[in-house]
Amino acid sequence: MGRIVLVVRLVLADVRRHQVQAAMLVLAVTAATATLALGLSLPGVSDALYEQTRAATAGPDVVALSGETGPAATSALASLANEPEVAAHHGPYRIVYANLATRDSLSSPVVVQGFAETPGAVNRPLVTSGHWVRSGGTVLERGFATALGVGVGDRVTIAGRSYPVVGIAVTAATSIYPWAAQIGPGGGPSDYSGLAWMTRSDARALASSHDLPVTLATDLKLRDPAATEAFIDARRVPTFRVNLHSWQFTAQQDLVILRNSQPILVVGSWLLSFLAITGVAALAAGRAVEQTRRAGLLKAVGATPGLIAAVLLTEYLALALVGDAVGLALARLAEPAIASPTASRIGDVAGPTGATIAATTVLAVAVAALSTLRPTLRALRTATVTALSATAHQPRHRPWLTALSALLPTPLLLGLRLTARRPGRAVLQACSTATTVITMVALLTLYAQPERGYGLNGSSALPNLRGEHDRQLMLAVTILLIALAIVNTITFTWTTAIEAQANMAIARTLGATPGQISAGLSAAQLLPSLPGALAGVPLGSGLLSLFAARNSAAPPSSWVLGAVLATLLATAALTALPARLAARRPVAQTLSAETA
Repeated sequence: MGRIVLVVRLVLADVRRHQVQAAMLVLAVTAATATLALGLSLPGVSDALYEQTRAATAGPDVVALSGETGPAATSALASLANEPEVAAHHGPYRIVYANLATRDSLSSPVVVQGFAETPGAVNRPLVTSGHWVRSGGTVLERGFATALGVGVGDRVTIAGRSYPVVGIAVTAATSIYPWAAQIGPGGGPSDYSGLAWMTRSDARALASSHDLPVTLATDLKLRDPAATEAFIDARRVPTFRVNLHSWQFTAQQDLVILRNSQPILVVGSWLLSFLAITGVAALAAGRAVEQTRRAGLLKAVGATPGLIAAVLLTEYLALALVGDAVGLALARLAEPAIASPTASRIGDVAGPTGATIAATTVLAVAVAALSTLRPTLRALRTATVTALSATAHQPRHRPWLTALSALLPTPLLLGLRLTARRPGRAVLQACSTATTVITMVALLTLYAQPERGYGLNGSSALPNLRGEHDRQLMLAVTILLIALAIVNTITFTWTTAIEAQANMAIARTLGATPGQISAGLSAAQLLPSLPGALAGVPLGSGLLSLFAARNSAAPPSSWVLGAVLATLLATAALTALPARLAARRPVAQTLSAETA
């Protein structure tokens, strides 16, 4: 039998015997790698969606916008279309600033562009539902229509007049919703706005009948799309206020809505990885005696240290790589929705790049290696005879601990002794709790920030999409972290109970009740969780200070205190069941197993 076949068979046999532990490792690595892959892929996915939308809609290379109207402004924009670098153009056309309302009383600023009923060679919006503009009707940009909750056949009111929605379309000539305006009236700053199209005559009638602000725009297609910046620098019009926006600028503007998404996902993946390491390390520590005995058996039949190391490490590495593959697949499925939350872009996503795959693979291998390297080295260094007779590690006797614990109630006495005898386990539990509180503090801080809606006068009729997107991502990351923390807490409790079952049986023979034993095991998790929860508050605030704005609002103290108390209460509740199950094991059975 070849070495590789032998290693594979031994690994598969061990996975079958420990299916729950294997599933926990795969799920932990999946959560961490999927989150990291999403965080690293967002900019590339956003650019890819813009490029596909631009190709499908004959997007312009440069958009020239004038804050002024009249023959002089029209002539200035038209002169740009006659430059030798320009291959084709569209316009000048009107942009009318108005207000839009729906039957559901949702309202928003809107810019109405007057287009021909037959699209030209440049800036041909792609109709995704219904048909293109016709007299008396309007076409809404898809991201704007999605936010309003309207579709083809509905009616909207623009500047007090009702129009049927005849179509839904996308374009690459403007930024995604809600930044369709590009410039404000008179060339000033723009506000959050949606985009609608009408026929040229309807747009002209809308502006004149209500005396609405109007600007002009021209779309330019260059012979060399890569030379947009040089064209803009050399072709600025000094006489009139003309803004020139390149297609690269529009693509970068799409990323504004994702400004906070990448830090949330990347930092979240770090925290998830840390929780995965603590949880898998606890599992590996709980199986240390079994692994040592297994290594002794392999040594007894002639296995080399290299073969033993391959057997012990391959299991965790293989499971971590499986979790990595699943995480990348989940990231691939979630990328379009996360990278384009406004529905303003179209296209397919190619999936994580090679660099992203390499980064997540390194993360998965690091989780497996850091979690299991110490138990593996310990098993290799243990002599064969010692390994075959290995028993649970007996902690050192500490007289000061005995004297201190004798003054405490029985449950607290047992909990303190279990905690002090396993300081490494206590540190892992404290770190796991601190990580959970850090994330909860970040989530509460995000929800404490005031958000300006996209409705008229800053109303909240249309929610702030960037704020909503950030909160949803942060909530998802927090849920994943809490789920891993729950698994870790149960793992810590059960592992501690298994390792301390002889001591707990002796305590019961001395008069301790099953309830006191159960409370002692819970206390062993609560004691390190308390400093971990308290440390998580300043650590969470410090981590947020690296990414948050200087004027960001802090969450109310009652929220933070509630998060800390909820974490401690959840820890107590989660440890109750495994502790009670462990405490009910018959004393005679436990002691006879130890002396057998």
